[in-house]
Amino acid sequence: MRLRVLCALLVAGLPAVPAPASASPGFWELTDLAARRVQIADKVAAAKFGTPSPIDDPVREHRILDSVAAKAPGLGLDADDVMRFFRDQIEANKVVQRGLYARWTEHPGTRPPERPDLATEVRPVIDRLNAGLLTELAVTLDARTRRSCDVRLAVTVRLVDARRGLDRLHSGALSESVRSACRRA
Repeated sequence: MRLRVLCALLVAGLPAVPAPASASPGFWELTDLAARRVQIADKVAAAKFGTPSPIDDPVREHRILDSVAAKAPGLGLDADDVMRFFRDQIEANKVVQRGLYARWTEHPGTRPPERPDLATEVRPVIDRLNAGLLTELAVTLDARTRRSCDVRLAVTVRLVDARRGLDRLHSGALSESVRSACRRA
């Protein structure tokens, strides 16, 4: 019943819905970590924009995917499912970077004044977020195999989005970043 009420409120467009974890048990932390990972793309983009560093970094991406796949079995997770989820994380991050590149190219005055260091400022944060996401995939395994997963996850995405005040670019990336979280039994 609570889920129906939340869905009705979201459809009605109520912008400031409180975001208790109990609204969608099991998905709040996973979704919030994914949102934070989407938001860190701003710093990745700021570090790379105007440099020879491309948005796509196959070596780094492969390293991340290999790392999470190797850790998956020890957490009771399927390595292929985990790689699929993290591929979505990586692609969502690149969507944000491309969107910001386009914005900054069109409106140069909107570019951040500082260029963060990827190695010391940004990648350690991404690594911590990845570790948290991996843990949350294990914690939410049961909830992610239920038939209600898609609806509960969609509600949680909307709540996290509203709570974090994401713009359209980051909101769309967040939705993409968790699209493979629900697992079919």
